[in-house]
Amino acid sequence: MDFARMSARDRLAGARSRLMFGVCIAFALCIVALLFLVIGYLVSIGLSSLSWSFFTKDPIPQGMSGYPGGMRQALVGTVILVTLASVVGLPVGMLTGIYLAEYEVASWLATPVRFICDVLAGVPSIVVGILGYELVVVPLGHNSGWAGAAALGFIMVPIVARTSEEMLRLVPNSYREAAVALGATKSSMILGVVMPSATGALVTGVMLAIARVAGETAPLIFTALGSRSLTWNPNEPFPSLTKQIFDYAEGPERAQQHLAWAGILVLILLIFIVNLSVRYFISRPRR
Repeated sequence: MDFARMSARDRLAGARSRLMFGVCIAFALCIVALLFLVIGYLVSIGLSSLSWSFFTKDPIPQGMSGYPGGMRQALVGTVILVTLASVVGLPVGMLTGIYLAEYEVASWLATPVRFICDVLAGVPSIVVGILGYELVVVPLGHNSGWAGAAALGFIMVPIVARTSEEMLRLVPNSYREAAVALGATKSSMILGVVMPSATGALVTGVMLAIARVAGETAPLIFTALGSRSLTWNPNEPFPSLTKQIFDYAEGPERAQQHLAWAGILVLILLIFIVNLSVRYFISRPRR
């Protein structure tokens, strides 16, 4: 009787397990279907508006030949802004991550710094834009590319710091102990042993931060402001792809709205390429 009862209980548990597995598969398929639906809709609209002039021409005013033009200035401006932000955000974030991972025991400051990084990583980007406006735009008296780069760099710092800390902690302590036993100093051990061992993981964190700021719009509305012409001077209002998409999507002209869809498609493709690069660097150590 006990064996029969246990057998029935096992069958019931197996049925529940199969049911939950089926529910998980169903929800996973729903998410994948929604993703393909969004991507398909985006491609169907954006691909038809995508042409060579999108990459080679600046926006053209309505009524002129070639209207609505392209988004060359926005693409170039985004690359410049992300580069300037990386010059500030990546070194600060990387050094902060090294401090949190390698000097936590010797300093009481590590815990507050880690807490601050966690808080900053969750701050809405529009708050960062307002902060950049007050700290950079107001003192300078005008919007500029420097203000936009500073806001994006501020967003990058906590992301790079926390990812760098976690990746450096994955390096076995035996590596550190072996380097110290051979007479290496703390700095030599970090630069010569720990960081090379975590290079792929550190690059992953950097790419994730770049992908995050490349898609930001709110901070640039308050800081860089945007421009319809190609400029290389960060002292002026500076163009960006996300801000251009925002302006065109809100515009009344259908041609500009279709161009905004093309810009969204290009932006998604760029972020997709960055994410593929992240996957490559993650799987590289396994190979």
